[in-house]
Amino acid sequence: MTKADFIEKFAEKTGFTKKDAAAAVDAYHEVIADAMKAGDKVVIPGVLKVEVKEMAARTGRNPQTGEEMQIPAKKAIKAKFSDKLLG
Repeated sequence: MTKADFIEKFAEKTGFTKKDAAAAVDAYHEVIADAMKAGDKVVIPGVLKVEVKEMAARTGRNPQTGEEMQIPAKKAIKAKFSDKLLG
């Protein structure tokens, strides 16, 4: 499902115009993005849980040369979808 498909279905379900539905979907995405940037966990009961995980720096190995290399610390997104979504 594309974003345009989602907006169309959202508009049908809510009675919003497509323009209003698009604005609502964009605002929803913005709120989630702002929360993630702030390091907050986002929980939508019955749908999903998303959080930012800190991954520590580690030593890795180049598979072609076998040379050791340092992999820097980074942030990664961890998402868990609810089992209720499948029925």
